[in-house]
Amino acid sequence: MQTTNSARALRHRAQKLASRILLIVERSHLIKFLLVGGASFAVDLALLTLLHEVFGVGLWIATPIAFIASLVFNFALQRSFTFRARNRSHVSLLKYLALVVFNIVAIDVIVNVFDAWGISYGIGKAFATVLTTAWNFWLYKVWIFRHEPEKDAEHAEPVTAEGKE
Repeated sequence: MQTTNSARALRHRAQKLASRILLIVERSHLIKFLLVGGASFAVDLALLTLLHEVFGVGLWIATPIAFIASLVFNFALQRSFTFRARNRSHVSLLKYLALVVFNIVAIDVIVNVFDAWGISYGIGKAFATVLTTAWNFWLYKVWIFRHEPEKDAEHAEPVTAEGKE
């Protein structure tokens, strides 16, 4: 009987912990942003491997296909899951693509500057990844997927505890 009660208590604590973790993830844009980013990397790598290793597609073709697919995946999940954006998707997409182009140039510059300074390009790539991740999160939140106030809410009548004024 003691073991059963201990098992129930342990299961209850585990469920409580899992609920707390899920609540933190649900409320945290940063955690969701990082999870979606990790999933996007997994999609990129898995598709690259599938195309190259299984279907024999050359790396010059498989790499950009996998990368573009991961960008589409990332945009869709960041928009719907992480930031729950309600703004016009085509505007967000154009901003997202502009940021992608900027990131590609910035990463290339950073990696090559590190290499020119005699520092490993791998360290430059790691630094560039941390830097772009930081500014991407901020730009996604305030520019690309920014929550705009509801137009109806601007013109709505104030509501009191008794109802409409």
